[in-house]
Amino acid sequence: MYSSDNPSQSSAACPGWLMTAVAPWGENEEDAFDQGLVELGLGDARLIQVKGAMLPLGFEATAPQSLPMGSLVECHLATSFAWSGASACAGVAWASCKTPEGDECAIVATISTNLDYDETSLLLRRNLQRRLASRDLEVITFDLAVDEVTAAGDHHGVAMAALILPNSLSLGANTATGPIRGGLTRQASDSAVNRVEVKAPAAPAMRPGGRRSGGAGDTDFSI
Repeated sequence: MYSSDNPSQSSAACPGWLMTAVAPWGENEEDAFDQGLVELGLGDARLIQVKGAMLPLGFEATAPQSLPMGSLVECHLATSFAWSGASACAGVAWASCKTPEGDECAIVATISTNLDYDETSLLLRRNLQRRLASRDLEVITFDLAVDEVTAAGDHHGVAMAALILPNSLSLGANTATGPIRGGLTRQASDSAVNRVEVKAPAAPAMRPGGRRSGGAGDTDFSI
């Protein structure tokens, strides 16, 4: 949480915030994307786009902050492009949650569509619910942000949504980790399945042009 005296400073171990932006006047997709980064407040930052649902332990939502030029910033980014009057949507959601053992964590979900705002918001909520369910997590609180763009005539447009984590990379080796969850993490020592035991018996070998005996139970699969 950030201090009410100075909201730009956060005491969270890993602060982060949601932002959205649209840029409808791109000469091409790359130009639209760059304009969107500027609108997101990331125009002067170096970005590392992160995949995966799990957020660093200690994540807390905070108010947006201004980033110094040249900052190396981790972000979960959704982008959706449109052309000449078409529309597109992008969204990001996070949830603070806890495991059945009581350990607290946070996850993130993203979505990019060519649907309208309401449909995209519903799909984003569903994506978040699925990520919670697949990890057997109980939600404590959550938030989401979705934006929609309509591209200008004969121009490229982009809708962008991001969860920005400005300090996660600076944590380095000090990044906290949680316990290994046996049901979700496969061990290197897990025994492999004996494939011979689960396969059907092989048919007797035959010479080309040969025929099986006509005994009961013999099925000829030759063509």
